[in-house]
Amino acid sequence: MKQHHRIFGVFFIFALTMGALLSRLPDLQLEFGLTEGQLGLLLLTMSVGALLGLTVSSPFIERLGARKTAFITVFGASLCYLAIPFMPTALLAAPFFFIAGIFAGALEINVNLETDRHEAVLGYRIMSRAHGMWSLGFFVTAFIAAGVRQLGISPELHIFGALVVAGIAGYFVFSKIENAPHRPDSHAGDMPLVAFPTIGLLPLCLIGAAPLLVEGGGIDWSAIYMRDVFDASPFLGGMSITVFSLFMALARIFMDPVVDRYSPRIVAGTLLAIAALGLVIVGVAPHPYVALFGFVLMGLGCSSVYPLAVSAAAQRTDRPASVNVASLGQMTFVVFFAGPPLLGFVAQSFGIRMSYFTILPLLIAALLVIRALAPKPVPLVTEPEPISPHG
Repeated sequence: MKQHHRIFGVFFIFALTMGALLSRLPDLQLEFGLTEGQLGLLLLTMSVGALLGLTVSSPFIERLGARKTAFITVFGASLCYLAIPFMPTALLAAPFFFIAGIFAGALEINVNLETDRHEAVLGYRIMSRAHGMWSLGFFVTAFIAAGVRQLGISPELHIFGALVVAGIAGYFVFSKIENAPHRPDSHAGDMPLVAFPTIGLLPLCLIGAAPLLVEGGGIDWSAIYMRDVFDASPFLGGMSITVFSLFMALARIFMDPVVDRYSPRIVAGTLLAIAALGLVIVGVAPHPYVALFGFVLMGLGCSSVYPLAVSAAAQRTDRPASVNVASLGQMTFVVFFAGPPLLGFVAQSFGIRMSYFTILPLLIAALLVIRALAPKPVPLVTEPEPISPHG
């Protein structure tokens, strides 16, 4: 197995366990007796943890290396996910959401940084494909969850099964991960303990945040939307996450050559417009199958925008790449977790349909700063350094 394929595996395996938890949110909401707003507050604890992980973990990742970081973050978060449904109350579950967020934030830096460095070694883009494996993992776990929920299998048993599968696969995939060499043009400065975004990085943060808010609405709330709006069965409700994740994965897997041909700016702008159309369709859908089509467009639209923002941040030379990736992650990955709580409050106050319209302003704002991405295909650094095993 090639080294960049192992990084693909980290994305995929983590998505299996995280997706198993998120697909059971409708059940956890009922089990804990939560309103949409209260469920949003519970999810907010994970966003706070992600912010902490993204803020302080860069120096530790550099010290531990890619392999050890993958083991610690994936299985640390997955064990937290397993503990959550065993908790008798949401208050006791909150610390596990928080700790899982810390691990997820650190994992975000690790996999994106390694993917960017492998791009430089290979000489062609793989960032969208790497994130496509994340989406593919969500598709697989969402498809399984739709059937599992229909059969009445408990969240505890479901998430435990996902952890067992991830543990076996992760052992074989992670054990031979080697650190990719730094880009030849990368910044060689010291690693700060805390990573904050610079003024120049803020437009990329906005571009990256918009699709992640769409992703949060598609993954965290779609099954609840289908249940509350259309009284859909657990299987049909689960299909909303399934089709969203499937089309997001397919777009990401095949998008890299498209970006190389047409440019990051054109591709990202087109995808954001598709996502906006999908949000409108979901917001006004008169029938569950129309809503499913809207979720398809949402998945397509938010597919490769975030990977393009990550690549642009990693290729900046003003600071070490891991610091810029961490800074971008602070703003964007937190939106992935903090957005769903916001949508929950809107859903409770104005109805769940309206929550999808609240995402539109962020998409419009991202389109207004789309010039932060390259207007033409950018050649990647192709001067490889030997990859040496991490000791």
